[in-house]
Amino acid sequence: MVNAIRRTGMVLMLALASVGTMLAQDSTATKPRYDTWWLPEANSTVAGPIDDLFYLILWITTAVFLIVFGALIAFIIKYRYSEDRRAVYTHGNNRLEVAWTVIPALILVFLAIMSQSVWSDIKMDAPGADTSVVIDLRPRQFQWDIRYAGADGKFETPDDISTTNQMHVPINKAVLLNMTAQDVIHSFFVPEFRMKQDAVPGMVTRYWFTATKAGQYEIACAELCGLGHYRMRGFLTVHTQEDFDAWYAAEMAKKAAQLNPPAAAAPTAPTDTAATAAGDTTAAAASGAAGAGSAAGADTTAAVDTAATSR
Repeated sequence: MVNAIRRTGMVLMLALASVGTMLAQDSTATKPRYDTWWLPEANSTVAGPIDDLFYLILWITTAVFLIVFGALIAFIIKYRYSEDRRAVYTHGNNRLEVAWTVIPALILVFLAIMSQSVWSDIKMDAPGADTSVVIDLRPRQFQWDIRYAGADGKFETPDDISTTNQMHVPINKAVLLNMTAQDVIHSFFVPEFRMKQDAVPGMVTRYWFTATKAGQYEIACAELCGLGHYRMRGFLTVHTQEDFDAWYAAEMAKKAAQLNPPAAAAPTAPTDTAATAAGDTTAAAASGAAGAGSAAGADTTAAVDTAATSR
């Protein structure tokens, strides 16, 4: 037993040394996505409550872990083999069994009550349509197809604004996502917002969030969706309200230019100057032809006179 404990300790020490070596490596070779090994920064309204619930469960499970393994180690030491020890039959302890059944049940009920409000904020209390940005999200292998309603405020119309792998939202304003996959199951995941939701083919899933910090965040697909799953990434940019309005107006202007291209310019008639220049050219050509004819006539007359004189 002692040798087994020593071997286990050596394995743990080697594992800790390996982890320490990895953490001590130069971080300038590749820039990490996050600057912490723990949870990333919480940048949405539901991220804080989710983290609080996470830490509550973590502390409860840590306490249970210490109690269980502490008792296990104590019993290993107390009831280790001894030549003069005799086995004792026991039927158990009813009070103890009731206690370790009721206490975990109460803990689970408590956690269920605590998490219900968070679940309601994320899944049940949808923001009003008049105070939120609505985005149509249709992922496919291996990209995020994103659409906004155009000037008419409706989807599935020619003026819809479409982007690929680029989502833009305003800060401190509820955003409603209508998600449906075009081929296989994908999962929309933004760690800083603590949001993760599957997009399923043939089914529209609603998800909403409110970003609390401006910046650019990475959208990851958290569902294995094919050979190109590793490169299915997008970017979510959180703007101030003024910057978002400017971006949206620019996109609407681009869409309007696509739907209403400028008419082709009609050919223009020649101007008076061009006509005058053409007339002058014609007159000059005629004058040149007349001069050439007169010169040819004079040369012919001179040749006839010379021939007569010779006779």
